[in-house]
Amino acid sequence: MKLRRTAAAATVVLALAVTATACGKEGSPDDDKNEGPKLSYKVNSAADVKDSPVWSKVKGGKIKIGTKADQPGLGYEDPGTEKRSGFDVEIARMIAADLGFDEKHIEWKTVPSEARETQISSGGVDFYVGTYTINDERKKQVDFGGPYYLAGQDLLVKKDSDIKGPEDLKGKKVCSAAGSTPLKRIKEKKYGVAKAKSQQGYQLCVQDLNNGQVDAVTTDDSILKGYAAQNDGLKVLGKPFSEEPYGIGLKKGDKALRDAVNDAIEAHQKNGDWKKAYDATLGKSGLAAPTPPQVDRY
Repeated sequence: MKLRRTAAAATVVLALAVTATACGKEGSPDDDKNEGPKLSYKVNSAADVKDSPVWSKVKGGKIKIGTKADQPGLGYEDPGTEKRSGFDVEIARMIAADLGFDEKHIEWKTVPSEARETQISSGGVDFYVGTYTINDERKKQVDFGGPYYLAGQDLLVKKDSDIKGPEDLKGKKVCSAAGSTPLKRIKEKKYGVAKAKSQQGYQLCVQDLNNGQVDAVTTDDSILKGYAAQNDGLKVLGKPFSEEPYGIGLKKGDKALRDAVNDAIEAHQKNGDWKKAYDATLGKSGLAAPTPPQVDRY
């Protein structure tokens, strides 16, 4: 399926910090901006995915969900309370509820980007939700539910910046995470960037932006939204110049579970839970919820 951004989706994406493939090391957010979820989802006590080897194994017990822990607004674990919060966490809770698991029967597991395929394939986690871009290379090792969100590379700038889009980067200094795809992309000749600065995490890039050492920070808009929510003087331009469809990582070949996950995503989009989750997390950036992408039942 060819994923296309709707007009609403083009203004969107999520918020925060992430690891080096659209990622990096993130800083801790203010506690009042990362409270535990205030949303709840009805648990399907009659759930039956008996044709799924993964679901059959965990039925009646706990389901292990892999996610990030250092991405405020997406997947964040409070070091004091150990509570999980963020848009990705809410998506995971929705899916777990539809599969028959309440909060007490969820076992969260923090999984770094480089270990995702291994953890999914080995059964270390039963499914994974964490800014996980669907692509053909990854499909060789795992299956994907979704996409549940369409992100894209964007720019974080000061509110009084003269940068209105990627076409205004000529001669500017731009920061991104070392080794990341966004850093590689922004170095392309067509953008005319004077200096592409690399840092070990996006929090450091944001500090450089606030201190006037760079003119913009670039990565997935979903990550940038979190920093915009935490920094009153900054804004996300809302003009993505790539497409990053986020999916649910699943064990390869478990079609029954993939179908059940896709059913859950569509159901929560239709009943309004998806938008409520966005508004309670990434929506704090000030950017309105986009139109959810169409699920790809490949």
